[in-house]
Amino acid sequence: MTSYVCLVEVHLHFGDSHDLKGKRKLLHSLKAGLRQRFGAAVAETEGLDTWQRSTLLCALVGDAEVSARADTLCRWVESRVPDECRFDRDLLTLEDIRA
Repeated sequence: MTSYVCLVEVHLHFGDSHDLKGKRKLLHSLKAGLRQRFGAAVAETEGLDTWQRSTLLCALVGDAEVSARADTLCRWVESRVPDECRFDRDLLTLEDIRA
């Protein structure tokens, strides 16, 4: 069985957020949902000090089905962040990572 790692970079824009506190509340809920619903490891990588933009990096690990889980993850995020979100994805095998 081949093991895969799918990295999903999620670029978010929170148009309704008017301060960092409001953005943090939305992000906290979003990150918790990603962890609980998809078993993703999640980190905020950019936009920590801006109040309308943020970038999250999500990692999913598994077999060949991991790509389908990533598709579902992207649709779920789009349903939660209606303003704007964009995704960049990389699917790597364990051999790719070791090389």
